[in-house]
Amino acid sequence: MTHAEFVALVRRNPVNAALLDRIPQLHLPDAWLVSGSLFQTVWNLQTGRPATHGIKDYDIFYFDADTSYDAEDAQIRKVAALCADLDADIEVRNQARVHLWYKDHFKVDYTPLASACEGIDRFLAIACKLGVSLDGKERVYAPDGLADMEQMRIRPNPSNNFSAEHYATKSGRWHDKWPELTVEAAG
Repeated sequence: MTHAEFVALVRRNPVNAALLDRIPQLHLPDAWLVSGSLFQTVWNLQTGRPATHGIKDYDIFYFDADTSYDAEDAQIRKVAALCADLDADIEVRNQARVHLWYKDHFKVDYTPLASACEGIDRFLAIACKLGVSLDGKERVYAPDGLADMEQMRIRPNPSNNFSAEHYATKSGRWHDKWPELTVEAAG
């Protein structure tokens, strides 16, 4: 699958399409639509399900050196206002500030990032490491390619400092929604 084919499939999910069309006008720095709403849309289309089946939320990463809570909250509110008509849970996170709260939430260390793509690099599984830029150019970031997504294969990301329990919970939830998945156990 080419990057253009991937983006075309991603856009068949109306929420993804709306986000790709609307978010560029906010000029969020280093902004990306990432992970689940991308690979799960493709899985849905591959398996004949509705494009939005099983998608819990739509994640937007951006990277802004202002790591204050107030600055991130302002961006979250802007996205919420712009997308209020969409029937979707949209999560907006400044990747420059993830290290400030990650350990309290997930109980593992998280070193500071230098870009939004570095956040994508740390996703739980190889198939999750995907992003489509929200700068109006729709560039694809897929550091490990698209094969795991296409083959519906979930395997641990060795760059992620995850717990085996967290990986098992998340991959189990995915397998329940897409039983066609092949899930590799965490080492």
